[in-house]
Amino acid sequence: MAPLAQDWTYAEWSAVYNALSFGIAGMGSATIFFWLQLPNVTKNYRTALTITGIVTLIATYHYFRIFNSWVAAFNVGLGVNGSYEVTVSGTPFNDAYRYVDWLLTVPLLLVELILVMKLPQKETVCLAWTLGIASAVMVALGYPGEIQDDLSVRWFWWACAMVPFVYVVGTLVVGLGAATAKQPEGVVDLVSAARYLTVVSWLTYPFVYIVKNIGLAGSTATMYEQIGYSAADVTAKAVFGVLIWAIANAKSRLEEEGKLRA
Repeated sequence: MAPLAQDWTYAEWSAVYNALSFGIAGMGSATIFFWLQLPNVTKNYRTALTITGIVTLIATYHYFRIFNSWVAAFNVGLGVNGSYEVTVSGTPFNDAYRYVDWLLTVPLLLVELILVMKLPQKETVCLAWTLGIASAVMVALGYPGEIQDDLSVRWFWWACAMVPFVYVVGTLVVGLGAATAKQPEGVVDLVSAARYLTVVSWLTYPFVYIVKNIGLAGSTATMYEQIGYSAADVTAKAVFGVLIWAIANAKSRLEEEGKLRA
């Protein structure tokens, strides 16, 4: 954990505070919604929806920890000029919680998509293992660079993490294309939306990662980093989860109508 910059304004501090609060609210409410919907889908899709809720529950917990760490890292009070002033308290801000969260949830995000597509068992197992391991390796390779200020080191680990990243994204865009085309009518568009939402939201992470590599520094860089990661997380987990539920709900309805084999 690198020490926090000293030049914080109240606006910058509160922007991160609100982004983290939004993450807690978004992930927490999504968890409740997903698990309340379990009785409304058939048994073939309950595992996928359960995993969706587990992902947002894990994220909710970690956002609580990040939020509390953020608050503890600063002293906020009324200054002599009547405006709020922010000073670093000396307590470290532990943003490693994000990487612990990603290590647990990113593979599960891919698994829930594969499960809700209801592919043949052999293909499901193969994709779940290969994509799950590749995504975990991606997260593990990114962390060593995240905690460094040396630009050459940051770029090295960023490049290493991009190798499994490109593999996973390529599989989502190209590798699952044929399987998506075989999805029932009325579901194809939802599955495609889930795949491409994952790609778009994931593309946010490597760009946020290099915020400190392209000249931004101090409180401004940290603010953009925390807000960017929070927005990407809510999109990649809560919004993506809504699409998983929509797919499960649509397929369940088709099964009940006898238009899809259970």
